[in-house]
Amino acid sequence: MNTLPYDAARLRTLARSLIDNITELARAGWTPATSSNFSLRLDESHAAITVSGRDKGRLSEDDIMVVDLDGQPVATELRPSAETLLHTRLYRRFAEVGCVLHTHSPVQTVASRLYAGQGHVRLEGYELLKAFHGNATHEAAIDVPVFANTQDMDVLAAQVDALLDERPLWGYLIDGHGLYAWGRDMTEARRHLEAFEFLLHCELELRKLGVRC
Repeated sequence: MNTLPYDAARLRTLARSLIDNITELARAGWTPATSSNFSLRLDESHAAITVSGRDKGRLSEDDIMVVDLDGQPVATELRPSAETLLHTRLYRRFAEVGCVLHTHSPVQTVASRLYAGQGHVRLEGYELLKAFHGNATHEAAIDVPVFANTQDMDVLAAQVDALLDERPLWGYLIDGHGLYAWGRDMTEARRHLEAFEFLLHCELELRKLGVRC
């Protein structure tokens, strides 16, 4: 008899999806030195998330655990990422959010440092802005927030919440750290993540060329 407070079969399905996608991101060099964390919504009260400290290029199903929407482990002694609250607050706030991805590519990390003083990266006039859900035109401007790095996840989660009260977001940067992106499912979250990566890369290349658009 299954006494777990979640569907174990669904967890196995989500774990496989997470591992397959994370392996691809690790091969791209976006998860160095056991960094980064990834999750999928399991049900209305739980999320499946990567265990802390694992090599993201070598994950197994045992490296995916369950947390509640307060970020606490469920039916396990495993320890989730220290940044779990940044995932679960999104799931709690938005019933439609089904996936949260956090990576540390060189492009994302350099952009976070370069634009930290400004507090955001403005992305404007790019065709790929249409990759973000609900955005139907390149004739738009998106400010990607850059939050100060902190070990206090309650503070950072509250800062993200405050900005979400003001306007829609598809992701944000943390100074010297990396990028958070999310979506309704893995496919959409990957699309948002890859769009941010491409657009941030373009901005860095324009800076190298001394171009101001």
